[in-house]
Amino acid sequence: MSLNRRVFVGGVLAAGAGSLAGCAGGGGRQSAATGPLTAGGMPVMAELMKPGPLGEKALGSANAPATIIEYASLTCPYCYKFHLTTFPKIKKELIDTGKVRYIIREFPIGRSAGAAAIITRCAPEKDYFVLYDKFLRQRNKWTSQKVRPDAIYKVAALTGMTRKAFDACLANKQVEEGLRMVKQRGREFGVSGTPTFFINGKKARGVLTFEQIKAMLGPQIT
Repeated sequence: MSLNRRVFVGGVLAAGAGSLAGCAGGGGRQSAATGPLTAGGMPVMAELMKPGPLGEKALGSANAPATIIEYASLTCPYCYKFHLTTFPKIKKELIDTGKVRYIIREFPIGRSAGAAAIITRCAPEKDYFVLYDKFLRQRNKWTSQKVRPDAIYKVAALTGMTRKAFDACLANKQVEEGLRMVKQRGREFGVSGTPTFFINGKKARGVLTFEQIKAMLGPQIT
């Protein structure tokens, strides 16, 4: 594994604490945004909504009146908790009903998260969110400070990915560079850990409840 590759998949493996209830990913507990900002200090919506070089991974109608962007790390226990407790209700009541478009953007924290993010991006379109779910639910089986390709492959294989495709994916520099840019753009928007959300442009971090998210969405979803 090259030095640049280690830098990307390495990141910072650390857990946040306190009221943020999230995983720290470098740059301090609340990094200041450096990209174009509104008068209120939030990222300019047009900039925030620009897709990265690999395109967006999203659920829901592109014409939904509201958008939620989640920056997530597949090794983060708080991302897992949100996915397990809050996300199912969002999916049922907001995404499936056409009220919300939900975008996942990768912000891998740690070497294992970086490797899993690369593999998830190589999955067929129909399997992306399936594999994302499996990596979160089985994170204790493959997460470690040292990347364990065999353990990560066991999860990927559950979606039918072959070992040949898996190995080729890990060596794919285009995917690696694209994900590095996604994370860097997140930092420019003030993301320093996971899960971090932009709910119609408003930033929040931590394991949000369904009620908190509905309140941030406001009348657009009624």
